[in-house]
Amino acid sequence: MTTWMVVEDEPDLYEMVLAMYDTLGVEGVAFTTGEEAMEWIEAVDNGQYAQEIPELVLLDIRLPGKVNGETVSARIRQSHLMRHTAIVMMTAYKMSPEQESEIMAYSGADYLIYKPLPELHEFEKLLRKLISQRR
Repeated sequence: MTTWMVVEDEPDLYEMVLAMYDTLGVEGVAFTTGEEAMEWIEAVDNGQYAQEIPELVLLDIRLPGKVNGETVSARIRQSHLMRHTAIVMMTAYKMSPEQESEIMAYSGADYLIYKPLPELHEFEKLLRKLISQRR
């Protein structure tokens, strides 16, 4: 089964994304903090995760704690097992074009999307396109 990951601290959005994954027939790996995601990525790189590696990550930029979404994304790009994973950064906060460019350059993410997320059919097409471009 295909696996996608989500890192989101807002409970309603977290649950909605997991429900969306279920509707699309996708297995979800989910975290609510950057620290949890970083620990999991380390476990993956150290061979402590035997399941399918996610082919997509939806990643909130602003997370509680000291590890933000850009840092998680940059770490995924350094992972020998996850570096080809499609990464979509999400935010509800409006940023300037300069801020967007800085975040995308640092994070290595493939796409930046503003919340609220698009309608399911449109969003699925975008996500699958990003995945296919990473293969």
